[in-house]
Amino acid sequence: MAQRVIVIGAAGGIGSALVRRLVAAGGKVFLAGRDASRLEPLAAELGMPWGTVDATDPDAIDAVADRAAAELGGLNGLANCAGSILLKPAHLTSTADWQATIATNLTSAFGCVRAAGRLMKGEGGSVVLVSSAAARVGLANHEAIAAAKAGIIGLVLSAAATYAKQKVRFNAVAPGLVRTPLSKGLLSSELSEKASVGMHPLGRLGEPDEVAAAIEWFLDPAQGWITGQVLGIDGGLADLRGRA
Repeated sequence: MAQRVIVIGAAGGIGSALVRRLVAAGGKVFLAGRDASRLEPLAAELGMPWGTVDATDPDAIDAVADRAAAELGGLNGLANCAGSILLKPAHLTSTADWQATIATNLTSAFGCVRAAGRLMKGEGGSVVLVSSAAARVGLANHEAIAAAKAGIIGLVLSAAATYAKQKVRFNAVAPGLVRTPLSKGLLSSELSEKASVGMHPLGRLGEPDEVAAAIEWFLDPAQGWITGQVLGIDGGLADLRGRA
């Protein structure tokens, strides 16, 4: 049976790489995100349905997931690629910064878990969320985003336990810094890019398709005995120390 997947944040760097992979493999994909001007041409290119959603609102995720299930004939996969980056020490992080970071990353992930638990519990399926290497290793000036992404790891573990009997699998990827439109501002100068590259033992930044490939792998029913896992795709950032 073909995969029937909704991708939240489908027009972003990782999301667009993922939907292209899924469609190329014969899957049916519903593209969801907040920016219609980016979603519509991508959906037209791939010949797939699409819809806008405010991923910070779990009720809105429920609604777009219901629509995706109706248009695809059910759902057996969901990937949440919505997210943000905030690099500030806690004393410079405003309440608005904090709330937006939690909403965009953790609240969106919870909305996806809730929708998937409701829609997939009969048939089973796979849900993949995006955490971060910053949730697995202490990095300066990452307090808000590290907290949000660490929350995703806890969410994955609990959901994997809750829905295991319904054969709904929950896993996460934890990337390092990836070259996407979202990270462009962090790489705006040669000095900042050099510093970012130097943090990764493999000596380079990640590419969107590398993260998308891992998400696709988790979504594949062939990985039906894998749940509750967090896969680092980070050039060794979280676990290794490069040679001096």
